Amino acid sequence: MATQFFIVSLLISCLLLTTINAEETGFVGSLDRNTLGLKKKDKISHFRFFFHETFSGSDPTTVFVVPSLPQYNSSSSFGAIGVMDNTLTVGPEPTSKVVGRVEALAAAASKTEFNLLIFFNFILTEGKYNGSTITVLGRNRTNLKVREIPVVGGTGKFRFATGYAETNTIFFDPQTRSTIEYNIYVSHY
Repeated sequence: MATQFFIVSLLISCLLLTTINAEETGFVGSLDRNTLGLKKKDKISHFRFFFHETFSGSDPTTVFVVPSLPQYNSSSSFGAIGVMDNTLTVGPEPTSKVVGRVEALAAAASKTEFNLLIFFNFILTEGKYNGSTITVLGRNRTNLKVREIPVVGGTGKFRFATGYAETNTIFFDPQTRSTIEYNIYVSHY
């Protein structure tokens, strides 16, 4: 009898909870799209950038802050974590016009091959996108020529952004520097 009473009480509670309007809970509510600046339909834009890493010298822009676990040093660098603050340019040459920066965190997250879990903020400093960011987060399969990584959001002109980025290594010397190309396809308002 007590079990039946408990089940009936539970069902009634669930029914009551599902009929309560979300706004009445005090922590969630509906928003007007215009209030968020989402008056227009979203658009899809293609951005092509290059970022330039420096690994050595007096002012490196990419550094490993946590070394890999000893048993993975040569195979995958599993456990290594690096941070970066690199220039973002319109061309593959380091002397190309600077249009922003890439602030990022990367972790070697595979035990079997050198793949990175990356968190990249593309911070734009030119034109109508000045001050806006595009955030990319995902697996960077470094053994592939072209890698695809999701766009998970952004700020400023890129609020509610989604999409994907394709990345390609243009130049890489692990002792000195690299140049990486990013083609970002982003849906935004």
